[in-house]
Amino acid sequence: MTKRYAFLAVAIGTVMMLAGCDYLPFGYTPIKDILTAPISFEGKEVKLKGKVKEVTKLPIVNFQKFEVQDETGKISVTTLGRLPAVNADVALKGTVTSTAIIGGHALGLHVKETERLK
Repeated sequence: MTKRYAFLAVAIGTVMMLAGCDYLPFGYTPIKDILTAPISFEGKEVKLKGKVKEVTKLPIVNFQKFEVQDETGKISVTTLGRLPAVNADVALKGTVTSTAIIGGHALGLHVKETERLK
């Protein structure tokens, strides 16, 4: 009976550990969800994955951003890290931010990257 409980404890521990892992292929927020309900995501951390469509760097003001597109939409991502190449696949964690939300519509909606996962 103790072997059975030990196995069960190890199985439960493994599942709990993997559930918090950022490198698993699930748990990503569809970009469309953010675009259609920006107030629900404002200030919250999300995980995104998709393809880089556009890269912008303004070195004078230390501003870097790139556009990420998944199968549901496209959103801007600002970063202090290295810019990815156009058409590269990326996965990241970041905080949803906007300049203002007026009547449920976000102005300046983007994600501030906090960690590059891929």
